[in-house]
Amino acid sequence: MKNLLCRLDPKSLELVRSIGLLAQTQGVEAYLVGGPVRDLMLGVANTDLDITVEAPYKPSADKGPHAGHSQEPGTGKIGNAMRLADRFAAGHRGAAVTRYPAFKTATVRLADGTLVDFATARSETYVRGGAFPAVQPSSIKDDLFRRDFTINAMAIAINPKTGGKVIDPFKGTADLKSKRIRILHEKSFLDDPTRILRAARFKARLGFKIEAKTLKLLKSAIKIKVLETIKPQRYLKDFNKVLKEPKSGEAIKSLKSWNAYKQGA
Repeated sequence: MKNLLCRLDPKSLELVRSIGLLAQTQGVEAYLVGGPVRDLMLGVANTDLDITVEAPYKPSADKGPHAGHSQEPGTGKIGNAMRLADRFAAGHRGAAVTRYPAFKTATVRLADGTLVDFATARSETYVRGGAFPAVQPSSIKDDLFRRDFTINAMAIAINPKTGGKVIDPFKGTADLKSKRIRILHEKSFLDDPTRILRAARFKARLGFKIEAKTLKLLKSAIKIKVLETIKPQRYLKDFNKVLKEPKSGEAIKSLKSWNAYKQGA
């Protein structure tokens, strides 16, 4: 799959290659992640550019299979996504950078309106279900593990030395081929109940089926009213995304069948 990046439109490919080169000179690894990778594999047009930056780190004392990591002392690489965003923007006249220091992320808006999102690879810890997570810098694998579904938990390395390498630790490629939506762990819907709305959205958009265990956990989460653990604004934000889908009617039909249509609104 080394030619996946070549499926990008010419402008996006040029931007991605320039970001990869900047990352390499900065001593960090950069990846195209999430939805853009999924759509490249499906052959679907997508001009979104989501970049995740992984800096040197070392494991924390927690030895669990998906334990978080602490930043390597003395490297000065914490917040590296913001620094990479600044360097990228500096090379484009009229570019504006919006920084989010608490999450170590940034968005660059180019003069033509193109948006490029930069995020530091991180792990997440949920103090309680429905709350926003505490984050800390981590590995690309941990960063992918925090995502909603396996089909959105893939990355492509973009540094010149590693460019084109696909990172797929949770078998998202296999789920794409099987047209299956699957969560990454059993607490997924409890940690972030808005994933219920996203499940309906991707099911309708892609024509995929919800994997059996995932559907069982989704319905169990709804039954214990997890959507009531989030603020109405969060529900409405994701619900509005459902309404913008070309097949929004199908997504709403799924939400109604799951008794998730009005819960939490």
